[in-house]
Amino acid sequence: MRAMVLKEVKRPLVPVERPLPEPGAGQVRIRIEASGVCRTDQHIADGELPPPRLPLVLGHQIVGRVDALGPGVKNRRVGERVGVGWLGWTCGQCKFCLRGEENLCPQARFTGYHLDGGFAEFTLAYADYTYPLPEDGDPVRMAPWMCAGLTGFRSYRFVREKNLLGFYGFGAAAHLLAQVARFEGKRFFAFVRPGDEEARAFALRMGAEWAGYSGEAPPEPMEGAIVFAPVGALIPEALKHLEPGGTLVLGGIYMSPVPEMPYDLLWHEHKIRSVANLTREDARGFLAVAPKVPVVPEVEVFPLEAANDALDALRTGKLRGSAVLVP
Repeated sequence: MRAMVLKEVKRPLVPVERPLPEPGAGQVRIRIEASGVCRTDQHIADGELPPPRLPLVLGHQIVGRVDALGPGVKNRRVGERVGVGWLGWTCGQCKFCLRGEENLCPQARFTGYHLDGGFAEFTLAYADYTYPLPEDGDPVRMAPWMCAGLTGFRSYRFVREKNLLGFYGFGAAAHLLAQVARFEGKRFFAFVRPGDEEARAFALRMGAEWAGYSGEAPPEPMEGAIVFAPVGALIPEALKHLEPGGTLVLGGIYMSPVPEMPYDLLWHEHKIRSVANLTREDARGFLAVAPKVPVVPEVEVFPLEAANDALDALRTGKLRGSAVLVP
């Protein structure tokens, strides 16, 4: 099989030929139809989120068909379409797993980080961490569901009871959750990179009541906000515009340093919470609502061999929506 492999951080991915992998106990082999490219992939490739091993196949937004079953797999069948996300395996026995917080499992393994991911023609995944997907769906359009959607939905769950939201960084995750928020009757504002008129217009097309630059004040205070952009300086900026009792959710795995800020911004019972990965329950929650909306990502398609071009488009902010690799 063909794969694009990270052999050294801060260097381009390398095209290689690899033997077809054989699924072990509890695993399935998946023939990949589409694989989304996430900002986390970029952070791993750039060494900002150091990979635990090299060489490594990136990619944790995988849609494909089950191609082979490993020993003991009874909940999947050959030919079934499934998705694979960031959460690749947990121990099931630690206190976090037992109380429904498997995203915090200290032994968790993540797809495209500990486990080889989707920048390839085939991959292996643990069957219990795969999700059935609509047979009539477009794999390219469903690939961003598997991280931008799933992890974004976990962030959204912490402000889901609010009626007026703000999304800082209107990219892959925000434009999917904006569709869910609109479907559920929420109002939302969008904040984009200063000077990016195209992104501002995109947010308005996606249903934002107001869209402005990240340093601007919205028309009224927000009840909740999610920072999707990996920019620590946006935290005090967002807190300025929350109403008393408002919640700020930090939706990224990586973020640049948070600047010093006055206590006044945290006063009035403002809440800040980070989001670490996701649980399978988050995934089931998003996949239950996404087809009803339906959530339709804006995508830019790249052939597998152009994975480096997709990562460059992320670095330079040239993407509107999500990049998807197709073998």
